[in-house]
Amino acid sequence: MRVRLFWKLGFTYLALLLAVLLAVDFYAARVLRQDYLHAAEERLDSLAQIARARPPDLNDPAALNAWISWMKQSGARATVITAEGVVLADSDHDPETMENHSDRPEIRQAFAVGEGSSVRHSHTLDRDLVYHAIRYLPPGKTPVVIRFALPLAHINDALAEIRRELLVASLILLILGGAISLLFSRRFSARVKRLKEFTHRVAAGNFDPLPGENSRDELADLARALNETAQRLDSTIRSLTHERNQSATILRSMMEGVAVIDSRERLNFCNQAFLEVLELVKEKVEGRPLIEVVRQSDLIAAIRKALEGGEVVQSEVAVGTVRQRNFAVTAAPVPAQSGTAPPFGAVVVLHDITELRRLERIRRDFVANVSHEFKTPLTAIQGFAETLLGGALEDEVNNRRFVTIIRDHSQRLARLTDDLLTLSRIEAGKMEFEFQPIPIADLVAPCVETSRLQADAKQLSVEMDNPLDLPPIRADLSRLRQVLQNLLDNAVQYTPPGGHIRVTAEVKDQRAIVTVADTGIGIPQSDQERIFERFYRVDAARSREAGGTGLGLAIAKHIVEAHGGRLWVESTIGQGSLFHFSVPVAD
Repeated sequence: MRVRLFWKLGFTYLALLLAVLLAVDFYAARVLRQDYLHAAEERLDSLAQIARARPPDLNDPAALNAWISWMKQSGARATVITAEGVVLADSDHDPETMENHSDRPEIRQAFAVGEGSSVRHSHTLDRDLVYHAIRYLPPGKTPVVIRFALPLAHINDALAEIRRELLVASLILLILGGAISLLFSRRFSARVKRLKEFTHRVAAGNFDPLPGENSRDELADLARALNETAQRLDSTIRSLTHERNQSATILRSMMEGVAVIDSRERLNFCNQAFLEVLELVKEKVEGRPLIEVVRQSDLIAAIRKALEGGEVVQSEVAVGTVRQRNFAVTAAPVPAQSGTAPPFGAVVVLHDITELRRLERIRRDFVANVSHEFKTPLTAIQGFAETLLGGALEDEVNNRRFVTIIRDHSQRLARLTDDLLTLSRIEAGKMEFEFQPIPIADLVAPCVETSRLQADAKQLSVEMDNPLDLPPIRADLSRLRQVLQNLLDNAVQYTPPGGHIRVTAEVKDQRAIVTVADTGIGIPQSDQERIFERFYRVDAARSREAGGTGLGLAIAKHIVEAHGGRLWVESTIGQGSLFHFSVPVAD
C-alpha cells in the first residue's frame, strides 16, 4: 500500500518527539530518584553522626529503648544489631520476632569497613527502604551496628507526582508538537505535491511556470530550477517542433519521393510522394522491413549497396506495369557518429524521370521518323532524276510522268517541312494567335463546304448540325479552321465510299464542343492514345498514299490546347470514330 509523504513526515516527527519525551521522562525520573536517594543518605548520615555523638546504653534495656524512641522522632527507623546478627532494639518492630540480620548487606559492610549502605526491600516491614549502618564499639564490649532506614514510599510518591506533572506537560508538548509537525508536514508535502504535479504537466507538454514562493529553502530553489528547466525545454521543443514542421512541410511539398531506411533495413519515414510512387499506405509501411513493402528489386539492391558500402549510390528503376514510370534513385548513407562504424541508415530519393525518358524516346523517334519520311520522297526524286539524266529525258512517253512524280514528292517534302516548322513554332511558344469572338458557324461552314468536294468524289455525305443560338467562341479563326479541316480530311480519307460524315456543335459548361463523326474504319483502342503523337499512323501505307505527313493531329492538338481546350477521340473498329475538340466561349 502506498503511504503519502504527509503521513510519513508527520508520523516521523511524532515518533521523534515521543522518543524525546520518553527519554526526558526516564532521565528526569532517574535523576530525581538519585537526588532523593542522595538526600536520604545525607539525612541518614547526619543521624549516624548524632548516634556517634550520643550512643545508646547497651547495658540498660530501658535506656536503649528510650534512645530508640528518641531516634524514631527523626522519622527514620533505628535498629541496633549485634555482631551475631541479633536485633537488640528496633523502632518499628518487636526485636523478639525479627529474624537474624547477619546476612544484610549494609550490616556486613558496616562490620567490615565501619559503614554500610543499601537500598532494598525490607522483608520485616514489606516495603522498600534506604539503609545506612555504622559500627559502634561500646567500652569493654563487642561491637554492634546501629542502622538507620528511611522508607522509599515518600520518594516514590514524590516521583510519581513529578512524573504525573511531567506526563501532563509531555502530553501538552506532544499535542502541540504533533500539531505543528503535522502542519509543517502538510505544508511540506503540499509543496512537494505541487512540484510533482508540475513535473507531470511538463511531461504532458504544459510548460506554465510554478507560482513564486516566499520561502528561501531548498524546495524553493528546486522550484526555481524546475521553472528554468521547463522554460528551456519549452524553448527547445518549440524550436525542434518548428524545425520538424519545416522539414515535414518541405518533404511533403517535394515532388520527389523521400524515405529514410535504418541500418536494419526498416522503413522509418517516407513522404506522400514516395507512397504514391510505390502505391503504398503510410499506416501499413512505416516501421516494417523494407523487403515486405517494396517490390522493386533494383531499388532494394541500391539501398543495400548504400548501407553496406557507405557511399552514395545512383540507379534507375521502373515502376508500374500498365503505365510504367521511370525514376532516378539516389541512396545516400547516413554516417554514424563514429567514423569507423557502419552507416546509421540511408536516405532514398526518387526523382521522376518519366517525362525525360519520354522526351528522349520522342526525340529518337522524331529523328528516325523525320529521316524515314524524308528518305522516301528524296529517294524517289533522286531515282527518277537519275533515270531522266540517264536517257529517259528523251523518252516522250515517260519523261513527263517522271517529272510529275518528282514534283509530287517535292511538294510532299515541302508540306512535311512546313508542318515541322509549324509544330516547332507551336511547341516553342513562338506561334502568334489572334483571339477574338467568332460565331461557330463561321468556323464550321467553310470547312464543311471544302470537304464536300473531296467527299463527293468518294460518294460520301457530309452533314452539319450547327444550332443558330450557340454563343460565339474565343478563338483564332484561321488556326481553328486548320484543326477542323484536318479532322474532316481524315474522316474523308478513312471512311469507305457510301459512308456518312457529320459535324455537330454544342455548348456545355461555358465550352463549345465541336464533334466530327464518321462511319469509317475506326481506330483500335490501343492506338487511340497515340494517334496525336508526331508521325504516328494507324495505317502508315494508306496515310502515305493519301499524301499525309503524320503531323496533322499533333499540330491540331497543340492548336486546341493553345486555345485552352482539349482534343480527344472515341472510336470503335468497323463502326467509325468521333473526334471532339473543345474551346472556351467568348465572355
